[in-house]
Amino acid sequence: MDEASAPSDRHRQGMATRRAVLGDDHVDRAQSVMTDFDRPFQDLITEAAWSHVWSRPTWTKRERSIVTIALLAALGQDDEVAMHVRATRNTGASRDDICEALLHVAIYAGVPAANHAIKIAKRVFAEIDAGTAT
Repeated sequence: MDEASAPSDRHRQGMATRRAVLGDDHVDRAQSVMTDFDRPFQDLITEAAWSHVWSRPTWTKRERSIVTIALLAALGQDDEVAMHVRATRNTGASRDDICEALLHVAIYAGVPAANHAIKIAKRVFAEIDAGTAT
């Protein structure tokens, strides 16, 4: 998206969904550190991931959250796992949902991947419980 042009409908929808899932604080932080270098990437994920995929009506945000955490855990994307576990506060995915997803990861992607993701989820849940999660 060119800086001089108005945001497209897809970009506006993606930003609304991104804010609904990740929260305004997270999105505002990401936007505040965006540079000309990563602006095209931020536009891509806003429009492709958050508008085209996360905004589809077929699955709920809870369902997408569960699948996303499982995929990220299987791929070893630690920071993204933590971010999406924090996002469950907004998606309706429960701790039991996340546990079930990570059990699937253990069987289909490997015990080490699931074990590591469980450690991340436990840390994030402790931060949430303590009121220190961002």
